[in-house]
Amino acid sequence: MIKNWKGPAAGAVALGTAVSPGAALAAQGQPERWQLGLQDGVTPIAHQINDFHNLLLVIIFAIAIFVMALLIIVMVRFNAKANPNPSRTSHNTVIEVAWTVVPIMILLVIAFPSWRLLRAQYTYPEADLVIKATGFQWHWEYEYPDNKINFGSYMLEDKDIEQARREGRNLPRLLAVDNEVVVPVNKVVHVLVTSQDVIHNWTIPAFGSKIDAVPGRITRTWFKAEGNGTYYGECSELCGIRHAFMPIAVKVVAEPVYEEWLSAMKVSPTKANEVLRRADFDRQNSKRRLARSN
Repeated sequence: MIKNWKGPAAGAVALGTAVSPGAALAAQGQPERWQLGLQDGVTPIAHQINDFHNLLLVIIFAIAIFVMALLIIVMVRFNAKANPNPSRTSHNTVIEVAWTVVPIMILLVIAFPSWRLLRAQYTYPEADLVIKATGFQWHWEYEYPDNKINFGSYMLEDKDIEQARREGRNLPRLLAVDNEVVVPVNKVVHVLVTSQDVIHNWTIPAFGSKIDAVPGRITRTWFKAEGNGTYYGECSELCGIRHAFMPIAVKVVAEPVYEEWLSAMKVSPTKANEVLRRADFDRQNSKRRLARSN
């Protein structure tokens, strides 16, 4: 995965960010065109998943190159013209031991980080915040049980996306929602996941979170987002005709903004969304001032 580069392309990206920080902000936590590799992780679990993914890529490429080299050697050196009198060797102890031991060693190299990752995923630290997510055909409903808050989250239609863009908010099509889940940065969040009808799946790639929502059962996942921003996901379990239109959006904000949003949400979702828009505007202004100073 090549993430960092220098040269004219990097300069163009930097210029684009300076001119339009809102566009750069909107690109966070979602797929990018011609993207290679996974989304950048913003939680400890996502970092481990990305590292494990990169390790497996190295191992897979090494095996593929080795096998291809063997095939080429066999085709060149041992074809009928180059080797008219083939060897009658039936076995070779060194080779037989090697092709048994080496795969075992490779599997051990894969197994240990895999076990470490699984342990981290299913070792739940003490929660700073608990959220309940319930899947419906075809939207999500969220509850903050400790704060007595609940709301629905529906995908924004194309006309709503166009209206938001006219207002200067560059929202992603098929991913943006009317009411986002809001959590404070650097806090442990437990998400209790269930479904009211069929099996759904609550997934945020940048968090490394993916858990089934099963009717009649409560499953759970956790994350600790280390950076502010809006992070998108989708239902990842085929759940009916509008399965593709069931996005998830989580906005990670500073603690004061979260507290202000929480108070506004007790009044109405509209006032709470105004708090978030104001926070986004202030953040964009900060990015603009930083770009100008550089």
